[in-house]
Amino acid sequence: MTATGPVGPKSPQTNTREPIIQESEASEPEATRRDAGVTESSRANRGWWDRNADEYQVEHGTFLGDDRFVWGPEGLDEVEAELLGPAEELAGRDVLEIGAGAAQCSRWLVAHGARPVALDLSHRQLQHALRIGGGFPLVQADAGALPFADGSFDLACSAYGALPFVADPVLVLREVRRVLRPGGRFVFSVTHPIRWAFPDEPGPEGLTVSGSYFDRTPYVEQDEDGRAVYVEHHRTIGDRVRDVVAAGFRLVDLVEPQWPVWNTSEWGGWSPLRGNLIPGSAIFVCVRD
Repeated sequence: MTATGPVGPKSPQTNTREPIIQESEASEPEATRRDAGVTESSRANRGWWDRNADEYQVEHGTFLGDDRFVWGPEGLDEVEAELLGPAEELAGRDVLEIGAGAAQCSRWLVAHGARPVALDLSHRQLQHALRIGGGFPLVQADAGALPFADGSFDLACSAYGALPFVADPVLVLREVRRVLRPGGRFVFSVTHPIRWAFPDEPGPEGLTVSGSYFDRTPYVEQDEDGRAVYVEHHRTIGDRVRDVVAAGFRLVDLVEPQWPVWNTSEWGGWSPLRGNLIPGSAIFVCVRD
């Protein structure tokens, strides 16, 4: 899972390459709202995750565990949710995890007898997956151009991976549908669209509407030359539903997890305070008929 937040990312081997310069060591990027296309978004986000994968895994690795399947900062676990289907029916299934990060979800799938492939745009995130291990394929690729034959998988999943960061979500959804077999299911989670109307703050200041829910202008962090170094795209709930249908999927469920009593942690703008009042995640369950 690679969750950040709709107003910026301030929201899991030994090091096998040169030390990575963190953004905090360079000049602070400028946050703005402006258009950002497919190519610019992909380039910026690959660079951001390569630079920040180490810090991300240190900060969130304990919560995610090495082999849990968590759908979002609320902590909804696939063990309980069964959005991909009953765990006992996963054995022998070919599963594609998109935006896998350190592939914790794929590791959980292996433990239940599935045959996952973990895909991520970031080389550094996949190095963390390699460090933890698991014995399943790791693939570095863009979700908008999946390097697999038609009908290669029974299931696909994405826990905060890819979809929040792409300029053309229908392109990604069509690619996922292409590589699924008939009857295949795709489940993906994203930041709940309503969160874009609120500041990305975990405290009381994050409970007052500060912008239009209907403003689809991407959130962009850019360097001093105006080049994007991080991009996140906003879609309304209606947009997401229309995207799913336009890609040829049937939407069978939309899950908005409530914040559980046991989860007392904060994750960027996600917190118990906000989670008890407004939804933080939206999970779309789609089927290729």
